[in-house]
Amino acid sequence: MTMLVAMVTPFRNDGSLDAEGAQTLAAYLVENQACDGLVLNGTTGEAPTTTDEEKETLIRAVAEAVGDRATIIAGAGSFDTRHAVELARTAEKAGAEGLLVVTPYYSRPTQEGIRHHITTIADATALPVTLYDIPARTGTALTTDTLLRLAEHPRVTGVKDAAYDLLKSAEVLAATGLRYYSGADELNLPLYAIGATGVISTIGHVAGTTIKAMLHAYDQGDTRTATVLHHHLTPIVSAIMTKAPGTVTVKALLNDRSLPAGPVRLPLVPADTDLLSHLRQACE
Repeated sequence: MTMLVAMVTPFRNDGSLDAEGAQTLAAYLVENQACDGLVLNGTTGEAPTTTDEEKETLIRAVAEAVGDRATIIAGAGSFDTRHAVELARTAEKAGAEGLLVVTPYYSRPTQEGIRHHITTIADATALPVTLYDIPARTGTALTTDTLLRLAEHPRVTGVKDAAYDLLKSAEVLAATGLRYYSGADELNLPLYAIGATGVISTIGHVAGTTIKAMLHAYDQGDTRTATVLHHHLTPIVSAIMTKAPGTVTVKALLNDRSLPAGPVRLPLVPADTDLLSHLRQACE
């Protein structure tokens, strides 16, 4: 049972990186939201709008703040394989303990191209690689065959699953030793029930302890309590993940609670007062 949070990247009011705020937020997530690990420089972390230097600074700052209390996984995704390799090597030097590698986006490569892209990145460092399967954003899904072939690589160890394809997930879980993490908060319990290791959550910023309790109840055989908690979380998932991008809604809630988050960077725009009111009601 592992609960990781896909952490937002805090910015100052002038839009610059807030490394000290990131340290405070990381410590809060570990100490107050039952977080076992942090995924940095991902979609929720606004990686498309942060520089390579900012990504490295963020990893170093968070690793220093949490020490051995939480695992640090760094996004090393790009549609340019050479750039992804550079990101991976820098992340390793900065203190990351694992990599999150998204399927190349926009260019929509073939499955063979995807496989070569990922194995090239995996060969570039000694870090374990978690694949990020999110075709709604990338335009290309990892097929079952590609996942099975990638599982043969010694450093490809897991999957962040946001493909919304439980049949594919079950097939790969049954045939490999890959550790699956739900990357879609509405599927946290269903995917866990068919063999996932845990979650990489966005709503974990504000509901981490409840997610952890839900997974613990399932592990204890108390499926009724696990289901009740899943239903209890549903309004929060809906509010955070469907009303605006998760980065926008989570930052709004964190700012509302006087936790480091700050503004979002364009092309994202901040939550308005109506959305913030809706978010507050869902969390209550």
